[in-house]
This record gives sequence, structure tokens and C-alpha cells, in this order.
Amino acid sequence: MMQLENLFGHDALREQFRKDIAAGRVPHAQLFVGAEGSGALPLVIAYAQTLMRSTSKGNKRNTFDPLRHPDIHFVFPVATNDKVKKHPVSSLFLESWRKFFKTQPYGNLFDWYQEIGVENKQGQIGVDEAQDIIKSLGLKSYEGGYKIVIIWMAEKLNAAASNKLLKLIEEPPAQTVFLLIAEDDGLILDTIRSRCQYVQVAPLSQTDILNALVDQYQIDKSLAQRIAVQAQGNFNKAADLVYNDSEEQLFDTWFVQWVRAAFSAKQKKSAVNELMQWSLEISKTGRETQKRFIHYCLHVFRQAMLKNYGINQLVFDPLRADKFNFDNFATFIHEGNVDAIRDALETAHVHVSRNGNPKIIWTDLSFALTRFMHKKAL
Repeated sequence: MMQLENLFGHDALREQFRKDIAAGRVPHAQLFVGAEGSGALPLVIAYAQTLMRSTSKGNKRNTFDPLRHPDIHFVFPVATNDKVKKHPVSSLFLESWRKFFKTQPYGNLFDWYQEIGVENKQGQIGVDEAQDIIKSLGLKSYEGGYKIVIIWMAEKLNAAASNKLLKLIEEPPAQTVFLLIAEDDGLILDTIRSRCQYVQVAPLSQTDILNALVDQYQIDKSLAQRIAVQAQGNFNKAADLVYNDSEEQLFDTWFVQWVRAAFSAKQKKSAVNELMQWSLEISKTGRETQKRFIHYCLHVFRQAMLKNYGINQLVFDPLRADKFNFDNFATFIHEGNVDAIRDALETAHVHVSRNGNPKIIWTDLSFALTRFMHKKAL
């Protein structure tokens, strides 16, 4: 199991944690903010393990699995699935959580939803979860030391749960520590954020990712270097690239089909039918998949614009689909249409998040793209 001393990256943070624990300066509530794949979750779990080992009783057992420690409580977004039909809370998904972390410690929310079979739903941390936390913290510590609550993807706390936990986070019981982890702290209620010490978890460096790939996957250093550049600080993406199992391969195919049909629709009636069929197929996928695909599209259009304007040092091999000329495609993405394309994609993301009709959303977006692709540069 990961410990502070054998993690990779974030050297300054790890050293600060050790000093704070040794000096007894551990804030009762901390908010760790880091992008996907930055390693915030393994970092926080290692921090919690080190904190547990620092207590007089916990120190008798220097090696233990923090995923199973009775005084470390995990909270994460959940939803109903085939096994949990109502009132989903984290305690009902602990075995899946342990498996997820051990196999994908740098995994993202999409990976987690796939693990528990709820990718067509939008998970949350609800009021039932908040009530469970309150009950758990009302019990005496099993080892007489710290009680730690780790809340992963804290931006998924809904308003009811946030308000119920507010007082507890502000004034927790003695030796109780809240460790919140988020990718977008702007989605967390201000009242929660203001009660936490903010900790920024930076993306991993190319060197850290390169060395970790060589050590963990025993791949050639030159290949590890290329993957580290493409990963852009995201070790989850780097691991996917090693195994060639990233959802981006499927997204590549979808994107190429989409832009080809959108570009041809102005002249070919058959392309309009292709767009309609494409929209129907995408609308049948899970909402989390649709949202991730929208983020992927935003990334590709941005890469295309950078390529068009010759900023090649910021272009990271965004498409791997066969027989697709990315350089030629990039000439159609410019200052005359890129803002409109971005706005349309972001609007679609909002509508998908709010459970809009996906067939209508994707059909409307597809016809909008047809218009934008033919706009002239300013």
C-alpha cells in the first residue's frame, strides 16, 4: 500500500505533511485540489496512513491497509445500480472502492462509474451520506487516535449534504480530520471551502511520469518519454496510453465520423442522414460518457486552432484515427468559428448535465457544427 515515502512526485507537499504531523500541526479540515491524474487521491490516502501511524496506539502497527482501517472513512459519489436499488451510500460500495483504488489509483470519476455500473447516471454525495458520516464520527475511535474522513470528488456534495456537514467540518470532534479532494473547487459551496485549508496538488511533471512508467511498466525509456509528453501531467492518461485502452481511442473514431459528416452535410443529403444517425448513437451512451466526449472535443478543437496558427509545441498528437489528415482539418478551425464551436459544446455539456434529451442535444449540436465549419476566417 502506498505511503508518503514511496509515492512519486509532489516532493515538497510530502515533506510538508511529514513536518506538520511531527509538529502536531494537522488542520482539522483540508481541501486538496488537483486535476485528473495528478495523484491527489493516493497522496491523501498516504497522508492519512502516515497520520494514523503517528498516534501512540496506531504506531504499534506500522503496516496496515488504510482502505480497511476502521478509523479511516471513505466517501465518494455513488448512484443506484443493479445491486443497490435505493439510498446509495459509500459504505455499500466499499469492496468496489477497494478494487478500484488498487487497480486504478489515479483513476477518474468516469472510471469509477464504470466500476460500479452507473455510467448512465450522475453520481452524487447526498444527505444520506452526510448522515452516515455523522453517525460514524459519533463512535469512539477504534485505536484511540485520529478519525479521518476522506471525501473524494467533493464537488459532488449536493447542497443538502453540504449544509448538513457544515457545522461538523467547522467544529469536528477531537482528533477528527476531514480530507476533501476535488478537481474543480469552484463547484463546492463557499461555506465548505472557507472552512478548509486549501492545498493545491499540481500536475505531475514529465520527469515524474517518465520515471514512474519505466519503474512500474518496464517500458522503453524513449516510449515512456513520448507518453509522458502526451499525458500532460495526467498519470491516468499515461497508464491508458501504455495499455492502449483509453476511451479516447473510441472518441477519436466518433470525432472523425462527426466532423466528416458535418463538413459534407452542406453539399450531400446523405451526410445529413449520417449526422442524424451519429447523433442517435451518441445519445444512447451514458451521460458521463457524453460529458467526457464533449471535453475531448473541446481539447481537439483547441489543438486544431493551435496547429492552424503554427503553435506546434503545444500540439500533443490529439488524433490517432486512420486516414484522417489533422493538418488539413486544422485549417478549418480559426478565430472566425472557434469561439462559436466552444460555446456550443459547453452549452451541450450543461444540457447533458441537467438531464436534457440527449437526442435533441446532439442533433442540435451537429447541425450547429455544420454551420460553424464553413465559416470564413476573420
